[in-house]
Amino acid sequence: MDKKHLRAIELDKVLDMLSKECSCEDTAERALAIEPSSSLSEVEQRLSETWDCHMLIGRFGSPNFGGVKSVTNSLVRARAGACLSMKELLRIADTLRIIRSLREWRGRCEGVATCFDALFTALVPNKYLEESINSAILSEDEMSDNASSALALIRRKMRGAQGRVREQLDKLIRSSSYSKYLQDAIVTQRNGRYVVPVKSECRGDIPGLVHDTSSSGATVFIEPMAVVEANNEIRVLQSEERAEIERILTALSEEAGSFSDSIIAGYEVLLELDLIFAKARLGYTMKAVKPEVNDEGRIKFNKARHPLIDKNKVVSTDITLGDGFDTLVITGPNTGGKTVALKTAGLLSAMAMCGLLLPVSDNSEVSVFDHILADIGDEQSIEQSLSTFSAHMTNIKRIIEIADSKTLVLLDELGAGTDPVEGAALAVSILERLRSVGSVVAATTHYAELKSYAISTHGVENGCCEFDVSTLRPTYRLLIGVPGRSNAFAISERLGIPAAVVDRARELVSSENTKFEEVVETLEKSRQQLETEKLAAQQLRADAEKSRREAELREQRLQKDRDNVIELAKAEAGRIVSSARAQSDALFAEIDNIRKQIKNSADISSLLSKAKSEVKGKMRELESSADPIEAARNENYVLPRPLKAGDTVLLLDINKQGTVLKPPDASGKVEVQAGIIKTRAALSNLRLIEGNNFKINGQIPKYRNTKKEPVAELPREIDVRGMNVEEAASEVDKVIDNALMSGLSEVCVIHGKGTGALRAGLHRHFKHHPNIRTFRLGVFGEGETGVTFLELK
Repeated sequence: MDKKHLRAIELDKVLDMLSKECSCEDTAERALAIEPSSSLSEVEQRLSETWDCHMLIGRFGSPNFGGVKSVTNSLVRARAGACLSMKELLRIADTLRIIRSLREWRGRCEGVATCFDALFTALVPNKYLEESINSAILSEDEMSDNASSALALIRRKMRGAQGRVREQLDKLIRSSSYSKYLQDAIVTQRNGRYVVPVKSECRGDIPGLVHDTSSSGATVFIEPMAVVEANNEIRVLQSEERAEIERILTALSEEAGSFSDSIIAGYEVLLELDLIFAKARLGYTMKAVKPEVNDEGRIKFNKARHPLIDKNKVVSTDITLGDGFDTLVITGPNTGGKTVALKTAGLLSAMAMCGLLLPVSDNSEVSVFDHILADIGDEQSIEQSLSTFSAHMTNIKRIIEIADSKTLVLLDELGAGTDPVEGAALAVSILERLRSVGSVVAATTHYAELKSYAISTHGVENGCCEFDVSTLRPTYRLLIGVPGRSNAFAISERLGIPAAVVDRARELVSSENTKFEEVVETLEKSRQQLETEKLAAQQLRADAEKSRREAELREQRLQKDRDNVIELAKAEAGRIVSSARAQSDALFAEIDNIRKQIKNSADISSLLSKAKSEVKGKMRELESSADPIEAARNENYVLPRPLKAGDTVLLLDINKQGTVLKPPDASGKVEVQAGIIKTRAALSNLRLIEGNNFKINGQIPKYRNTKKEPVAELPREIDVRGMNVEEAASEVDKVIDNALMSGLSEVCVIHGKGTGALRAGLHRHFKHHPNIRTFRLGVFGEGETGVTFLELK
């Protein structure tokens, strides 16, 4: 695409924003050089990569690229046999570290697949070379002693020789014989050799070699003869050190050269990943989303925001083009936002074709184009001696030559700069030409003729930038399907132009134009009224939806409370049943014990009579414990007045209302009619109901419903034959938990005889179980060694 037209819609400024999100200079250069793609599949791939990366950053944060530097040239030289510097080798190690850290970061992003995972897979870490370089080189100027054993030995000898030289020179400067000749009592270096500063006039008093003189000439730096040999040894060792460092660097360079292809490929992948992450980070900055993409010229931007306008000031707007109409004519007053709307349509289209997310809301669409051609702004060229009109026409000439069915054309102030009649006619002709080749066109204008053209021509739609006459300020909202008004007369009146002047201006306007403006004004009022009603309807719908959600939440809470009550009731019923069963088992055991005590027929009658009475007593206790209105019977209720015929009472034992037929007799019994049942009830079983309620101790009592839900009988035994030890132990634990909640004290486990492995494993489990008091094998008639009885705590 022609970069001149892309600059007109300010794509270069957005790419500059993208370059600032990049982590290295090479990626920033690539960002600035991005060109929009006209391939639908390529644009979809670019957007998918950016969106998947956007999701990764949202969940796991952005990885650190560490400001990676280019190592391509260094690796090419190393492959050719050159010896690299320590700085170059450290850059290579840094690149390898970043490659390794990126692979590790992606490995931590578990359970998230992206469409650019192949790039992460293409990163090949080389920890061997990375550690080899880092262990040998400490900084850009310092080689580690551990780089080689030979270097460590040389440096150890150097430190020894330097120590001896300093020791001899320290003795010299502390000596009373020589200290008087010294300018300062210090040891320094000149040309890599240890020297002492001597007064110039005493240079003959200290034998040695002169290596330097101070700028003033008052001091000479002498290497005493006593340390010449030691200094010579140091210089030799320094030469050996340099040679060893050179050898180490050459070896490391050869290693790097042998891996140059994989490292260069990894560096290229790093740049691609850095660019994708830069696009995703820019998307977060702009609060952008991924649009749907088509190649049919259809644009639909919902709540679009121009990315270069301050996010605190930008006004979102809806832009539609190519869906039912291929040409949009935008009219309205100056500074109303027409040009911004035009640039937004072109810029967002180009951004999507570059793989950038768009600052729009969900369900937006964008089309790919082969060309985006724009004539926006003042193109006057003083050097070419062209007027503004001529410059625009020259630009439009090039646009007409290039435009085809895969082109988006943006024209600002079409036909301006010349006679209005001719300019309007020329503008209509240009639009017809562009439409004839199938281009998608958006144009801004002030000409009323173009408004009429849009109204009367199929496939051409009016649009306007809304303007609030009451405040003399634009709202910057683009309205599709509504022609704009210049509002010149209204604005002039509000700015203080005399009414007579404005009225005369209205008289001078042709009647046809006046009628047209009146129609436009009527349409605008109708639109504003419909929009107000639409907003009210949306608010009502939102309120209704909110009420519906609140009702659903209340229903869910009530259902949850109901389920909880049912579960509690089931648990209570299970406890009562288990307790009754346990007591009945005890009764049966007691009967068996009595049977064993019978020794002769004379004892049978009395023992059986005793047993019957005890069983009846126990059963009454069970009935009392399971009676849901027992609590009501125990209440200290006192009738507020004596009962009389016709009183309404509640029979507690059956939880039914009845009517008193006769007052209490001498035995305290009352005749009551409850439905079709006529019964005699004790006074203690009756509650007087007055005014549809009665009170006990000043409160209305509540009674449980006597209608009992069927309770599923809990299992007292479990068959685990065929399971392994782990499975069996898990199933037995579940039964033990249920038994404890239900009040059972004993559970039978059927494990079979077999090899005895399952029985042994379960017994080991039972020994350490916190809820088992004791356990035993079955006896004859119970299953013997095939079953185990558990006594629960």
